[in-house]
Amino acid sequence: MLTLRRLSRAPRTPYLRGRARCLHSSPRVYNEKFNPTEVERAEDEVDVCIVGGGPAGLSAAIRLKQLEREKGNGRELRVVVLEKGSEAGSHILSGAVIEPRALDELLPEWRNGDHPLTQPATRSRMLFLTEGFSIPLPHPPQMNVRGNYPGHKDSFITSLSGFTRWLAGVAEEHGVEVYPGFAGAQLAYGGEDVVGVVTNEVGLARDYTMKSSFEPGMRFRARATLLAEGAHGSLTKEACRKYRLRDKPAEGSTEPVVNPDPQAQTYGFGLKEVWQVPPEVHRPGEVVHTLGWPLSYDTYGGGWVYHMADNLVSVGLVVGLNYKNPYMQPYREFQRMKHHPYMRALFDVPGAQRLAYGARTMTSGGLQSLPARLHFPGGALIGCAAGMVNVGKIKGTHNAMKSGMIAAEAAFDAIMEQGEEAPVAPVDMSGYTKAFRDSWVYDDLYEVRNLKPSFGTSLGIFAGAAYSGVDSLLHGKVPWTLRHSKSSLDETESASRHKPIDYPPFQPPLSTDLMTSVALTGTNHEEDEPVHLKVGLKSLREASAEKEKPLTQDCNSTADARREHVRVNVEQYAGLLQRACPAGVYEYVDVEKGQESPEAYNGKKLVINSQNCIHCKLCDIKVPTQDVTWSVPQGGGGPKYSKRPPACKSFSAPE
Repeated sequence: MLTLRRLSRAPRTPYLRGRARCLHSSPRVYNEKFNPTEVERAEDEVDVCIVGGGPAGLSAAIRLKQLEREKGNGRELRVVVLEKGSEAGSHILSGAVIEPRALDELLPEWRNGDHPLTQPATRSRMLFLTEGFSIPLPHPPQMNVRGNYPGHKDSFITSLSGFTRWLAGVAEEHGVEVYPGFAGAQLAYGGEDVVGVVTNEVGLARDYTMKSSFEPGMRFRARATLLAEGAHGSLTKEACRKYRLRDKPAEGSTEPVVNPDPQAQTYGFGLKEVWQVPPEVHRPGEVVHTLGWPLSYDTYGGGWVYHMADNLVSVGLVVGLNYKNPYMQPYREFQRMKHHPYMRALFDVPGAQRLAYGARTMTSGGLQSLPARLHFPGGALIGCAAGMVNVGKIKGTHNAMKSGMIAAEAAFDAIMEQGEEAPVAPVDMSGYTKAFRDSWVYDDLYEVRNLKPSFGTSLGIFAGAAYSGVDSLLHGKVPWTLRHSKSSLDETESASRHKPIDYPPFQPPLSTDLMTSVALTGTNHEEDEPVHLKVGLKSLREASAEKEKPLTQDCNSTADARREHVRVNVEQYAGLLQRACPAGVYEYVDVEKGQESPEAYNGKKLVINSQNCIHCKLCDIKVPTQDVTWSVPQGGGGPKYSKRPPACKSFSAPE
């Protein structure tokens, strides 16, 4: 059994970028099978542990330290942010339009210092694309880049990755401890309460033996645990399932509720590139959204072109993950979109160069798909972990940041009620759900609640666009709330009902094959680390403890589970994951004669290239059999979306 010393509760120095992951030393045990049920972990006590170093988590952390100075009466709070990326912002895609409402509240003087929001959005347009033409359309007033709320003067186009790095610097200056390379792998429980987080193990071989670099995960014991993992996070899924956060509240319940009739979350899938273009085609501050081609009339989605500073342009396509045709390839749809004359005029010109590529799922269910409660015993969901994207505005950063601030205020009040000398114990976060219901974030989502569901009719995007135009002009002031039609799983149809799609050939450098694009993500995982994509299994604990049924060679499944996955997904859905994955992780390959395997079916077997994974989580959502579970890999692995804006200093914390 491994024995680890317990860490003291003394305050720590904020991290240095590029520092090693190790926070503690531990005895080294080599070549033994790892058993998570026997390991004794190092433990550290903190006041608030935040999982996820994006805008929501960092805003919560900053607000907590501000409240410490304003109302803490000299009491110091330990606030820790765990970020699975190798540095803050490395797992966040660049190129976004940010409405600064929450930032203005969090850091009122931010405009007076150096910051990355250097490109105001000056003009917004919407285009309907056919294969050869672009037709201007009026867009909903919520998509205006000015005047969307009282006192709103401007929005900004920026690298969201760079913005997050800047925000992490602000958090450090306020005294927040930010630890990159630490992935929240498990919730820690004390009875029925969440009492903190356990980080992932590192230094395990694919067969779960411990290498010389092995370090067991660490337990952070916290009074409040805030989950800021973004869309479809693994700990968020666990909390929602255990505490039934998406169930309709029981009759007579007195707990605060934000959504009395929660519906299943719906998702979009965004593919994005950042290009550097010549000055003569660059229009700084222009925001363009598109509908129509290349997507079919019954597929929800659209494109965008954002002209950032420094001749940079963000271009991308969002595809609703409720698409029906299993032959659709979102990556090929995106590459085909760039063949449009409007796009060619920007990117197929001398001097244009593609700098970055990435993909990510995003929540799109809006108000109807929020959980019934945003809190659970000892913690809460913030930002896109709960699903706070405003579909009408196509923005979510402002809501994510504000939700983090509201949660921070509720956590601070609850912690102060415990008293400074009280032992570390989980606090009641129900005040967060109540405060959120009374906040402008709720109002922001309520105003556009009917836009996304209106696209779920049999009339497709045309009816949805028409209804959305009317509803948005009325700012959602109608006496009804539409429901989402079905889940993503329910709407995926059998391959027998569709024909394969004939995509045009790639035209480098305008459009390229998938692996050329994946190389731009900088993604990296150790070749021999455990596969973090489980088929029929849900966790490292389950995989390492499996005894009755031997595991497959890559130790992420049993042969029976893998065989059944192949049978259904190849026979009925033409191997959907092989087409849908934006990084070439999944392949259904032919089994050579004489090489038959118990995990194969009808001459096909599944190969998982987990080292390619860019953490988009599409597989966990879209696979028809719902038997793939995305779990956190070893800390620091994954993409590096690190195209930096011009160098800028952090905004100083008040003395």
